Formats: sequence, C-alpha cells, structure tokens
Amino acid sequence: MKKYFFLIVMTVFFQQSYAQITRYIVRFKDKQFNTYSINNPLQFLSQRAIDRRARYHISIDSTDLPITARYLDSIRLSGNVTLLNTSKWLNQVAIKTSDMAALAKINSFPFVLSTSAEASAISVPFENKKLFPFDGSPSQINGLDPVKSSIEALGYGYSNGQVKIHRGDFLHQHGFRGEGMQLAMLDAGFYHYQTLPTFDSIRFNNQILGTWNFVNNDNDVNDGSTHGMQCLSTIAANIPGTFIGTSPKTSFYLFVTEDLASESRIEEQNWASGLEKADSLGVDICSTSLGYNQFQNAAVNYTYADMNGHTTICARAANIASQKGMLLVVAAGNEGTNSWHYILTPGDADSVLTVGAIDTVGNVAAFSSYGPASDGDIKPEVASIGLNTIVANPSTGLPSYNSGTSFACPNMAGLVSCLWQAYPEINSRGIINAIEASANQFTTPDNRVGYGTPDMKKAFVLLYKNIFSQQINITNCEVTYNFSAKIDTTITLSIERKNSNNNTYSTVKTFNSNSSFSVQHFSYIDNLKNENLGNYNYRIKVSVGADTTFYLSPVMVNYTQQCPATDNKITIAPNPVSDYLHIIFERMATAKATIIIHNIEGRKLYQSNVDLPQGTNVQTLPMLSFSKGVYFVTIFIDGKKQEVQKIIKL
Repeated sequence: MKKYFFLIVMTVFFQQSYAQITRYIVRFKDKQFNTYSINNPLQFLSQRAIDRRARYHISIDSTDLPITARYLDSIRLSGNVTLLNTSKWLNQVAIKTSDMAALAKINSFPFVLSTSAEASAISVPFENKKLFPFDGSPSQINGLDPVKSSIEALGYGYSNGQVKIHRGDFLHQHGFRGEGMQLAMLDAGFYHYQTLPTFDSIRFNNQILGTWNFVNNDNDVNDGSTHGMQCLSTIAANIPGTFIGTSPKTSFYLFVTEDLASESRIEEQNWASGLEKADSLGVDICSTSLGYNQFQNAAVNYTYADMNGHTTICARAANIASQKGMLLVVAAGNEGTNSWHYILTPGDADSVLTVGAIDTVGNVAAFSSYGPASDGDIKPEVASIGLNTIVANPSTGLPSYNSGTSFACPNMAGLVSCLWQAYPEINSRGIINAIEASANQFTTPDNRVGYGTPDMKKAFVLLYKNIFSQQINITNCEVTYNFSAKIDTTITLSIERKNSNNNTYSTVKTFNSNSSFSVQHFSYIDNLKNENLGNYNYRIKVSVGADTTFYLSPVMVNYTQQCPATDNKITIAPNPVSDYLHIIFERMATAKATIIIHNIEGRKLYQSNVDLPQGTNVQTLPMLSFSKGVYFVTIFIDGKKQEVQKIIKL
C-alpha cells in the first residue's frame, strides 16, 4: 500500500514539475553486475588507449567500465523511453520521454541515484548558442596577395601571423607537423569538410579517422554548422602559399556533440560521451570550442560559483579525461563584454588548457572571457589568435576572417599536437606546464590571457631539458661522462669543458646522429692526466639546425689526485711556445728534478729544482720575458740528465 501511494505521489510530482520537459539525465549508484572486467580492457578500450595508459602509468579502473547493461535495459523497458547516450565516467544516461509513469518507475529502481530534468522540446535560435565565433559572420579576404605578403619555405600565406606569433614554424621546420598524433574535435558540425579544398590533404591522406554525431546517433557530421569546419581549418588547412594550419599532418576524429535546436545539459552529456569515445579510441588531444552556463530550463542554470573546475558535467568529464592521459584544449568563451564576462564550462575545468583570444600582435580581444575560475585558478591559461583569425570560407574553402575564442582554441590545439609529437614520453600535464612556462607573462599572469602567448620554440627547449639526464664521476685522472638526450639529423651535441683556472669552455667531444628524433645514450671518457689539478666543469651544448643553440645543466668534478703513472715520462709542450711552457712529469715513484734553460749560445737563463710526487705533475714556466729565438730545455732526474729538447720561442 505504501509503495502504491508512493508511486501515485511521484507521478503527480513529475507531472507538475516536469511539464513540457522531455529529456532527463539518470544517474546510477554503482556498476554492480557488470559483464566487463578491468582485467580484460580490450573489451572496452582500444589497444592504443591501453598503450597510452601504460606509457603514462595510468591504472585502468572502474570508471573505464561501461555502465551495467542490466541497468540500461531496465531504463529502456520502463515505458516509452528512448536512450540518447551514456557517460560511463559519470555513470549516467541521458533519456528522452514524456511518460511520467516511466519516470516514476525509473526513480523507484534501487540502483538509480537520481533523475534530473534537463530540456524541453523547444528549440533555441542559433544566435543564442554558446558557440564561440564572436560575430558569426566570416568575411572573404579580398585584394591581398598571400605570396607577396608572406614568402617563406612553408608558404603559410594568410595564416602566417597565427602560426608565427607562437613560433610554430620552428616545430614545422624541424619535422613536427602532427604526424602520428590523433586529435578529436567536439563541435556543432563540420559543414562540407568532405568537399572543400581546404581539407584536400587530410582527405587524400586518410587523416580523418572517424566521425560520430552524438545528437543524431549517426556518423553524418558533414552538414549543419560551419563552426566546427572553420575550427578544423585552423589546424588542418593545407593550401601552400595561401593557408597552412598549425598541424596539417595530424589525424582527426570529428564528433558532433552540440544540438543546434536546444541548449541543455544534455549537450554536456553528449560532450562527455564524446570525450569517452575519444579516450577509448586512444586519441591524444581534444579540441572543443563550446561552453555552457545558461539553459532553456533556467532551474539548472550555472552560477559563477559553479565555475570552480569540478562541479559541472563538462568540468567533471574533462578532469576525468585528463586523468586518462588526454590533453584537452578548450575555448574560454566570448563573454568579455557581457554582464556575465567570465569563462564558461568546460573552460573552468582544473586540468584543461583554456585559451583566450588575441590578435596577431598580441592585443587582447575585448570579447574574450575573463578569468579566474571561481576557485581562484588562473583562467584562461594562455591566449592565441582569436581576433581576425584566418579560417576557411564555407562556400569556397579559401581564407576568410572570423573572430572568437572558438578559433584561438584549435589554433593552439594544433601547435600542442606538434609539440607533443616531439615529446610523447611527457604526459599531458607536463606538456601543459611547458606551454604555460613558455608564455610571455608566465611570471605575471592576469585574468585576460593568463600566462600569455606561448612560444613553441621555448617550450621545445624546456621539454628537451626535462628529458635530459646525466651522470659523471672521476676515477684517478679519468672522468666518465654518461648522458641521455634527444637527437636527430638536425641536432649536434657537444661536450664542453673548463677548469677553475680558465673562464671559457672548450669543446672536447661532438656527437651527431642519423636517427629520427629520439632519446639516445652517450658516454665519453676524458683523461685529465696532463691537466692541472682543480675543479672541472662540463656542459652539453645543443645545436638545433642553424637557428637554435642552448646549453644543458653544467656539472662539476674535483680533480684532486693525479693518476698513477705506468711509466716514467717527460713531455715538454707547446713547441713552438709563446706564453707558457708546460713540462709534464709522469713518475712511477717520487723523484727530484732540475729544469735548466740555455740559449743557443749556451748561457743558462733559467733553473729550478722540483720535488716530483708519484703520478703526474705539471710544471708551468713563463716564457713571456724570453726573446724570440732558439732555446734548449735540459731535465735532470735525481742528478742524471734525462731529456734535452730544443724549443722555439715565438
């Protein structure tokens, strides 16, 4: 009786509270009775996804398991209910129904945590969507000659400024253009990407790995919004001399998660589902230029306090995606001139790289959303070109202008792809840290562009130093220097050395390689037996092509004990001599030495007596006061003449 009464009350409640509401999110308590096991991850993850977890030491856990099938079956069979899509990470399913009895039944299931109303069937005008082109009206570029305005090896053409402000050309010139990287774009549609000439290269080279429309539950993403297509063009365009994207060799998954007919948390659910699919496929990077704070159902609107990085559906999904090893690049939003001028979610998420908008000379776009996140985290973290960005024209595919953090985001995502291609051993957080540290405001971040404009060349060097490792030790007079560093055909590594009596380094060994860019191990033995005792500093000079030189952390050894001699030997050098003459004694036992210098006429000009220890001993004689000419150096050991050598003074 109580159960029957409860069902009646719940039915009335849903009828009153959810009138006109047709879409809901159902959250589950657990994943009991699951038919999948984390011990057999190939059931639900690709090998590439498993390899990513192994590479970055990420455990496979219960969040990776699909939602329990019997729970979904119970929801589906509860009445007139359609399952839209699921989020295994958040353990919830989006449904569509107007069957109040079914909703009441769903809420009675012991495995259901909650059911929340998210959206009605009322459509939302496109101009009210939280897509991030500022004006939504791209303009065709006319009257410019891209070849004359930008003559360079790669022929960036009109996109020259948005690549070079980040020194992305450095990565491209050294062979990092996104090869082997996978990037998922989550957007509202990729209008005519199958036919526009902007994307000829990625079509011909099979760089589009897959598509899915999470709104319609099919694989058609070619129609609808131009927004995603223009975002894609900033990365993938390859029209030499006219328009080159920031990572034209990257491979792509194109996902539609944004429903142009509505504005609801269901779209956040779609977005979470898109991230999960990207993760299960083994995708490296996700780029998204979507954001949320207000919905058709005002009861579920977010406040600024909710923009704390871990409350919204998007933020929670984004943080889990980052924990799985993916790197998310997210647009900050275009709210800068509105009463709500803050970033939107998922830009608030703790673990994503949120991107604000600037122009090609670094001026902040007024529309770019303000940070910080409500918990005080710096947002956006960085900025890229979002004011008058070069994007593909929807009609011709040729360069057009458009503005918005929508385009700053993928422009940066492409560069991230190239940088991560060079350093796959670094995890996503390490890549983000290097990008932030390379930016021009790293020490003085603000709430408009965060750490500022990243410099990919500087980030490359920071990561190179992060990878480098070295070990050095000295035994007797031999220094053994082992180190590991990345090298390829464009890189030269030189060991340089200086001692405590010398202010300048000199090169003692150079290494080259014929390999592709990879970590290699090097070893060098430096014999100091003919050198003075003291401290010796070593460092590695890295020369990348002809345009970049930097040094790795120096290391010092203390040479305090001469190496034991294996023979009695005397070396007099240099000859000819100009400033100082060095006489090197190698002794198996202690001895007394007498050094005498005569001129060519036989007159003694110099004599000194020296106690020689066992091992190597260097005596330095100043020759600056000697006139130019021929001299004879005579060495006596324990009173017996051992060496006579003619020297020439310059």
